[in-house]
Amino acid sequence: MTGPIAHPKHHVPAGEDFLLLSPTEQAYAYRSVDQMFVTRAIRRGTNVLPLHRSGEIAPQYQADGQTHGVDAYIGRANVAGLLVVKDERIVLERYALGLGQNVRWSSMSMIKSLTSTLIGAALQQGAIGSLEDAVSKYIPALRGCAYDAVTIRHLITMSSGVRWNEDYTDRNSDVNRYSKSLGDKVPGGVLALMRSLKAEHRPGSHFNYNSGDTYLLGSLLSAATGKTLADYMSETIWSPLGMEFDAFYTLESDGGQEIGGSRAGIALRDFGRFGVFLLRGGVIDGTAVLPSDWIESAAQPAFVLDPETNRYGARGYGYSWWIDPDGSMVALGFAGQALYVNRKAGVVIVTLSCQPQPPYAASYRVDLKAEQHLFKDAVLAECG
Repeated sequence: MTGPIAHPKHHVPAGEDFLLLSPTEQAYAYRSVDQMFVTRAIRRGTNVLPLHRSGEIAPQYQADGQTHGVDAYIGRANVAGLLVVKDERIVLERYALGLGQNVRWSSMSMIKSLTSTLIGAALQQGAIGSLEDAVSKYIPALRGCAYDAVTIRHLITMSSGVRWNEDYTDRNSDVNRYSKSLGDKVPGGVLALMRSLKAEHRPGSHFNYNSGDTYLLGSLLSAATGKTLADYMSETIWSPLGMEFDAFYTLESDGGQEIGGSRAGIALRDFGRFGVFLLRGGVIDGTAVLPSDWIESAAQPAFVLDPETNRYGARGYGYSWWIDPDGSMVALGFAGQALYVNRKAGVVIVTLSCQPQPPYAASYRVDLKAEQHLFKDAVLAECG
């Protein structure tokens, strides 16, 4: 027989199928993002912010006529990683589905909220003048298209007014065309897609969830700061705060622009540390990284939402943060990823998951939205 030598290789799903994976593929793919897409490291620093440990909590809740604890929740909600931090101390930490303490799990769209926080840092540093600045001021390639009249505020609140279809089950939707471009590693492919979109609403008048908007937000940050998005995140928050592990942004192509709105890879405890950063008011070692009113503004609903019409049950959307019915900030991602930050209670809950997606979800009998809120309420009750 002739041909290349038969060396062992690991199979990974095609990048363009990332939003369409079966349950048997999800857990492997979500912890193998750096094998499916090109990435750029978000470097940690020399010191690590300690998260000391307190006595473990044991939250319980009622669902389907039974009492469930932590282990049952992990199984029922397809949880891979679970972290609860109360007053900067770990009170619960669990791993499942192949996730380990040093493994970077896909953030999915949780990274939107982290990227948007860098807009606050750029305002604080003067790299960005105002949220009312036109996006095309920083990205000249957007002049003459539907984004020409869009401001940073419109991008950060998902109100660009540009027509966009975020249907994950439709291979021809805008989000899956975006996903295919990433999987194919097409240089400039995402920006070309964004330029081709048409205006549908007056900017600022209508909420429409658009992963492409946050791609542009990340591109804008790179242009405004003169740094890669990964380096800016590292220099501004990751290194000085004291993250435990390097993280990564995925890139649109080899050496290309970071994807500011999806698929970053971050370890469980470092998601928790980002929550602690917000609990501390965006201050690191006495230095204000964010404007004094940034977190409060980010947590206010720019748009009020009907909790019945979104997967999480959020009541509003702020600066790329969803607003929980209890008023807390939540970074959300596809298939059940969540970073919940309750500043009033001093509680951070990180949930990394593999919630089954259509068509597989049809045979799954757990009400995942209700389950997540029942568990959250049980955690808050335990944390007092």
